[in-house]
Amino acid sequence: MNDHINTNDQHPASAKRLALFSLLFIALTAAGLYAVYDQFAGQNISFDTRLIAPQTLTALTGLMLVYFVSDGLRLHFTLRALGHHLSFPVIFRLVFINLFFSNVTPMATGGGFAQIWYLHRHGVPVGRATAATTIRTVLAVLFIFSLTPVFLLTLDAFNGQSITGDLGLTLAIFILIYLGFFVILLFRTRWLIGPLSGLLRALNRWKLLTDIRHMHWQFKAKREMLRFSHSFGDYLQGRPLFVMLSVLFTAIFLLSLFSFPALLIHSLGYDVDYLMSLGLLVVTTFIMYFSPTPGASGISEGVFGSFFSGILSGSHLILVIVSWRLLTIYLGMFIGLAVLQKELIKRRRKSG
Repeated sequence: MNDHINTNDQHPASAKRLALFSLLFIALTAAGLYAVYDQFAGQNISFDTRLIAPQTLTALTGLMLVYFVSDGLRLHFTLRALGHHLSFPVIFRLVFINLFFSNVTPMATGGGFAQIWYLHRHGVPVGRATAATTIRTVLAVLFIFSLTPVFLLTLDAFNGQSITGDLGLTLAIFILIYLGFFVILLFRTRWLIGPLSGLLRALNRWKLLTDIRHMHWQFKAKREMLRFSHSFGDYLQGRPLFVMLSVLFTAIFLLSLFSFPALLIHSLGYDVDYLMSLGLLVVTTFIMYFSPTPGASGISEGVFGSFFSGILSGSHLILVIVSWRLLTIYLGMFIGLAVLQKELIKRRRKSG
């Protein structure tokens, strides 16, 4: 990817496509909630005023501040380690823009493109912007994928469930292989170039790639793998303080994210096991990474309902799911949409 390409006139996604994905997000969310209502909540739902008690709202507001601030700081220090320094208002606008795009596009693909588009508009070269957003994601993935097999194999909540039998062990092995691949990709990228080149040659022999496309993909695949590896090397060689802070704020961000259900459940008067709640949400988030739906809509509600149905009564299950998604996703998406509109209006005024 050329660092000097002009992306000033490119939008991260068309308005029509975003509208369609947003409607799909809403429809799948409604379907997921109805499935939980029908299958796990006993078709029972009621509002509990304890969720809006002053002490609950104060605690939730404090946790949300930690959640959003740490999300911004983990990207800030990743960029600092790569040698770039953006103002905090720019960074935190990006936090909400990313929340909007990553939750209305399948597999969160739009979130990455939107972040790169936004960072480039504020002076970060495309290659560096790509590296920064990828590294930020990889750090979170390493935490989640490392913890998931531990919770799957140790939490009592998974005893007797199909996910912890042979499937759970297979999943744990898969995660270790996945993490091993990441380690090789980051630290021994050249080991992967040979097998990848062989695969492309095989596709060319089988007439699945034309000679021109074969040469193009051979060059592009090698170039992008090496560029990512070099960028990660630059990140590791950045100021140790910035590298450590990017990892620390990634951990704080994830811990705050995983703490919302425990706080909500506690506010409803349940004697919640914090480690149990934390582990259940780690596994839920892991499954969400593989959801093809926008923002894991439908899937996240269903998995959460399945995992927490043994902890919460039917009347509280839907209430906690909606509150959890409102605080961690919906609110940030609404802010992100407003910030994006403001950015686009500002851009049109400058170009006009």
